[in-house]
Amino acid sequence: MVEKKIGGYVVIDIEECKGCGYCVDACPVKVLMQSDRFNRYGYHYAEYIGEGCTGCGICFYNCPEPGAITVFKNWSDIKEKAFCKNCNQEQLVFKKNEKSDILYCTKCLKPI
Repeated sequence: MVEKKIGGYVVIDIEECKGCGYCVDACPVKVLMQSDRFNRYGYHYAEYIGEGCTGCGICFYNCPEPGAITVFKNWSDIKEKAFCKNCNQEQLVFKKNEKSDILYCTKCLKPI
């Protein structure tokens, strides 16, 4: 039997991020970092750097910019991808609940 590791997943809207770094400093498991790239406003945005998120939401609660961070709790290792027409590329997707057939993009949070 394969044991599923349950954790979290963070999506940062790079155009909403103002590069303050509060989320990066607050993250207890250090899965966020300040990017060396700029968003269109000239800020070094925060970015999620991979596995290890616990889904605690501390980054979300420390962010002063509404809508910049979305935290998914109970995210499993098994991740599904689909093409998002809004983002014009393949993205990780999720369902809002197990009974739903609608997939949502983890980047733009819109239905696919």
